[in-house]
Amino acid sequence: MIKAIIFDMDGLMIDSERATYNSYLKVLKPMGLTMSEDHYKTFLGKNVAGIQERIRAGLGEDFDAAGLMMRMHIVLNQDFEENGVPIKPGLIELLQYLKDNNYKTIVATSSDRDRVDRILAQADITDYFNDSVCGNEVARGKPNPDIFLTACDKLGVQPDEAIVLEDSESGIMAGYNANIKVICVPDMKYPEPEYAEKTWKFVKTLDEIIDVLKEENQ
Repeated sequence: MIKAIIFDMDGLMIDSERATYNSYLKVLKPMGLTMSEDHYKTFLGKNVAGIQERIRAGLGEDFDAAGLMMRMHIVLNQDFEENGVPIKPGLIELLQYLKDNNYKTIVATSSDRDRVDRILAQADITDYFNDSVCGNEVARGKPNPDIFLTACDKLGVQPDEAIVLEDSESGIMAGYNANIKVICVPDMKYPEPEYAEKTWKFVKTLDEIIDVLKEENQ
């Protein structure tokens, strides 16, 4: 029986990936630089170290990747403060269903603690979750299984009692490597076949997961 749902954050609950990409472009433009959307997609699901590695791969090994990320987050946070945090369709319906039916819930994201706490509070969804695990709290980031196994430990469930909700290829692999069923809700990039085949189910919006859970726990 499924007892716990593990949520990614960016691109899964928060419609932030497009806004993040646009923020990178705004920061790079005064430098006379740009970033292709395809290159940005290689960031998805990676922890801070992994993203900085991908930035340097595209902009040069000596590029100040940490500084770029810091300036990008300033622009992105300003956008969220001025316009609100955009949440994905069906999120509140799913969270309310899980709460009403006593599922355990946790956020497991590559983002760091300060950002996670701030984003969840701005989106007014903190109280829907029992706990959270952040990228800087595990030894190895996605696609390694550490973050999802830690999430199971925090909730006191076995991997076969949980479902991971993800949008990224590295997140799918992390769930697969943890032997946890993965439901993918694609965002900017639909997973390539080698990742899609490791996904238990695909849905278009988060509220469709309610029917999956009802069927699974009959």
